[in-house]
Amino acid sequence: MNAATDLATAELAVASLNEAALAARVATVALAAAPRAQKDAALLAAAAAIRVRALPILAANAEDLAEADGLTQAFHDRLALTPARVEAMARGLEEIAALEDPAGRVIAEWTRPNGLVIRRVAQPIGVIGMVFESRPNVLADAGALCLKSGNAVILRGGRESLRSVGAIHAALLDGLAAAGLPAAAIQVAPNADRSFVAAMLKAAGLIDLIIPRGGRSLVERVQQDSRVPVLAHAEGLCHTYIHEAADPAMARCVLSDAKLRRTGVCGSTETLLIDAAVAPSLLPVLVADLAVRGCRFHADARSRAICPELPPATDEHFHTEWLDAVLNIAVVDGVEGAIAHIRRYGTEHTEAIITEDAAAAARFLGGIASAVGMWNASTQFCDGGEFGFGAEIGIATGRLHARGPVGLEQLCTYRYQVIGSGQVRG
Repeated sequence: MNAATDLATAELAVASLNEAALAARVATVALAAAPRAQKDAALLAAAAAIRVRALPILAANAEDLAEADGLTQAFHDRLALTPARVEAMARGLEEIAALEDPAGRVIAEWTRPNGLVIRRVAQPIGVIGMVFESRPNVLADAGALCLKSGNAVILRGGRESLRSVGAIHAALLDGLAAAGLPAAAIQVAPNADRSFVAAMLKAAGLIDLIIPRGGRSLVERVQQDSRVPVLAHAEGLCHTYIHEAADPAMARCVLSDAKLRRTGVCGSTETLLIDAAVAPSLLPVLVADLAVRGCRFHADARSRAICPELPPATDEHFHTEWLDAVLNIAVVDGVEGAIAHIRRYGTEHTEAIITEDAAAAARFLGGIASAVGMWNASTQFCDGGEFGFGAEIGIATGRLHARGPVGLEQLCTYRYQVIGSGQVRG
């Protein structure tokens, strides 16, 4: 009986996904023909609708929070909406509307000796499937970025954010309707059943790209099971390295922000690397700064020799993305020691160096393999909005197509146009 029920559920999910994907494919035709002004009108109308619907959105979020049992502080922070965060969603849509339309732009153009003119032209990827966890504002960012770049999108949020996602989606549909664009351009899964995700991952030919945004288990499952190309966002195991030539006041300020501004975001620093040359004088001050704000620590033996009260760190700790007020600490020998630690434990997301030595910064930025490297700035600036993208659909840590914050340009591929005057190869 259970097997039969599971089979029926899976078949319904496949039918539902196929219907959604086919409608999305039709919607891409309308999006390709839509001028920038029409897409921008949809985004501005959606922003207005979010503001009008702010109270219902917050009420839906309150119900989601009330039903989510055993939340960690970090999970609660990712799931929770506030009036300020709802307003930020609306502003994000307006910022995306103000950006140039990426589709159709000429990326490069050159003329061959035979007179052929060749153009590389940006075009939308097509139909994008996105699976995300707790953060409901992802729906607004992803829907807006896909719409502006000419892609249709099917989104499946986590069970814990189902009501919030539905309330935000209603505002996006208001925007599409006001601009005369098809509702199928931005769709959400009808429920949080995992069968729908399984159907998405098998929908090669219907969905062109899958983007997972969530914890390691979600991303790994998508990468292992998907028959559709995946734009992966791995863990954000970010490092801040304080070099011997760091300004101490800057180091204190930047580290505090990088760790504690918002602990539940992927750009939060998880490991402090401090140069052995300055660790005896600076590490106790850094620990005191963070401890008074509630941060907890795991430290290697060299750090504990300086601050004996720190709990010891294991190898597993240095492999852990805490997404909480917890910081790993290691003392390293120079830039090369910092790079070696990052290459061993990092996830190629974001790393920062704090130093007044430009040569040391250049060695560090050139030596790491991560998608984003920062010099004298908080790792929490790894964010599409902070990069000027308006928003982001995620942080790509793979090696192909896109790396770092994924905005409008990264949601386009390209094709070639060849213009001749009767040339033949003969």
